[in-house]
Amino acid sequence: MHFEQVFAGIDREHLRLAMYSSTAAQVERALQRPTGDVQALMALLSPAAQPYIEQMAQQAAHLTQQRFGHNISLFIPLYLSNLCANECDYCGFKLSNKIKRKTLNLQEINDEIQVIKARKFDSILLVSGEHETKVGIDYFCQVLPLVKQYFSHVAMEVQPLASEEYIKLIKLGLDGVMLYQETYQTMTYAQHHTRGKKQDFYYRLNSPDRLGETGIDKIGLGVLLGLDDWRLDALLMGYHLHHLENRYWRSKFSISLPRLRPCTGGIQPKSAINDLGLVQLICAFRLFSEQLEISLSTRESEDLRNNLLPLGITHMSAGSSTQPGGYATPANELNQFEISDERSVEDISVMLSSKGYQPIFKDWESGWRPG
Repeated sequence: MHFEQVFAGIDREHLRLAMYSSTAAQVERALQRPTGDVQALMALLSPAAQPYIEQMAQQAAHLTQQRFGHNISLFIPLYLSNLCANECDYCGFKLSNKIKRKTLNLQEINDEIQVIKARKFDSILLVSGEHETKVGIDYFCQVLPLVKQYFSHVAMEVQPLASEEYIKLIKLGLDGVMLYQETYQTMTYAQHHTRGKKQDFYYRLNSPDRLGETGIDKIGLGVLLGLDDWRLDALLMGYHLHHLENRYWRSKFSISLPRLRPCTGGIQPKSAINDLGLVQLICAFRLFSEQLEISLSTRESEDLRNNLLPLGITHMSAGSSTQPGGYATPANELNQFEISDERSVEDISVMLSSKGYQPIFKDWESGWRPG
């Protein structure tokens, strides 16, 4: 059973009302045994949990240190292309934006890799706009063998693919796929995705199941905080995570909690989440899943990223560029969104060390070798 069938059985309005009517007693019970319990997650994400955030933070910090030690894994995104056939009103790459379009060729990708390797990275995230014909499976099959020569861990954040396409890429060395639903609220999803294949809510929703069936090492989920009620979106992502963790035991799972950032032709948040809300989200998910990897991007400010570290964060991007060719030949007009934390990799490493953390540049090594 794919998550679509589980999702169909969730009365989202009932769930929202139940969450917003959660009581202090329910939060206190949730804090006793939160792991793997979606009802506990609902209480911990509710407004009733706000007075308990300090207690949640202490428990989350303890669990994170117990499970992950004082290690923070660093990764960097490599944007392959800003071509996109979708119309998503929150994204700088959307089809209607009159921006310069660029898809990196193999030589340009190699130029990017040399800059990134000089910064010590051994874990990379390949990102592109969603353009099936020009930036699709054939392109990815050319790119992946080149990138895998230089990095022990390669993940991708691209359009949803068919099962056989994922299998093909895994054979070429792909280790993980990050695929964010953006919002789990169907009407809101339709309002923000008005053209292109990304309009298909359920194809995207079932993609992590297709990934899980391949046995891929890592699957990443995420919601774009601000498109709709962030508490309900986060809770529905928790249901999705619960389904996947129980069904695909061979894979690791990660989440990302990005907030809407300014971009060319972008929108304002419908349901803004403040810093305290982000703290609550991170702590709630750490208590819900002790082994879950939680990633924090350069969308957030320096101070906030520094302060969120002990609460459950395991992975951070550093020295990021959100434009194709942005490391070797920066060009500001190609960005997907504005970055907030612009510190260099060296600055991030120094900060981590000063706080007692060890920056880790290598995620893992699968034993894969090119034939």
